[in-house]
Amino acid sequence: MTKLKTLGLLLSAAMLASCGTSSIQDITGPLAGARIRFFNFGINAPSVNFYANGTKMSATSSTTGVEATTGVSYGSVSAGGNYSTIAPGSYALTGKIAATVDKDLVVSSLTGAVANGKLYSFYISGFYDATAKSVEGFLVEDAMPATFDYTQAYVRFVNASPNSSPMTLFAKNTTTTTEVAVGDLVAYKAGGAFTAVPAAVYDLGTRVSGSSTNAISRTAVSFVAGKYYTITARGDMTIVSTTLTNRPFLDNTANR
Repeated sequence: MTKLKTLGLLLSAAMLASCGTSSIQDITGPLAGARIRFFNFGINAPSVNFYANGTKMSATSSTTGVEATTGVSYGSVSAGGNYSTIAPGSYALTGKIAATVDKDLVVSSLTGAVANGKLYSFYISGFYDATAKSVEGFLVEDAMPATFDYTQAYVRFVNASPNSSPMTLFAKNTTTTTEVAVGDLVAYKAGGAFTAVPAAVYDLGTRVSGSSTNAISRTAVSFVAGKYYTITARGDMTIVSTTLTNRPFLDNTANR
């Protein structure tokens, strides 16, 4: 019994000695590597798989566990909006047809650089050319503010609508009816800065300079405190239908 007590005391002392301040992992610094996610917002574009320098960054599994031929379809984002880790450097970012017909044909390609500790979004955009089998693309950095208030939500606007004029995103609080501009005018293939807004439900609208009429609207969008959101304009601005797939639309995808 005495030996057991002595062994227990020695083990306890060893555990306490290992619990010094140097044993606690510091997780406050930036994550290693870059982060990237992929959107298919190319009007009439086929479903695609995304690649970086030939490495597949997105894929869809079927119920059998085998990769499906559906890929990332129009209006969708890879991995449910989650980021994938990628080493810092310069990449050929491509979208390749996922279907059996023309499988792996590159329809969109862009060379871009990503930096350590930063987040990015790659968008297929524009009008798909069915003859040339090509569509545009662009890369934006998802630059988070240096300081962060966890009592607020943070929202920014990206313009992926190819025939739109530069637009500003406005958010109207459905409870207080207070309306705020989320950043400034954003041209096609560009993104604005994240803006802090109170956590609430908002009616959203984009407007061109000097106009009080919404070019694109979306109602009842919830922004939760402590989270980041990207609102992206996509679709053909000439379509007036409220149901067609390619209509102007404001996509809401959380960054984190």
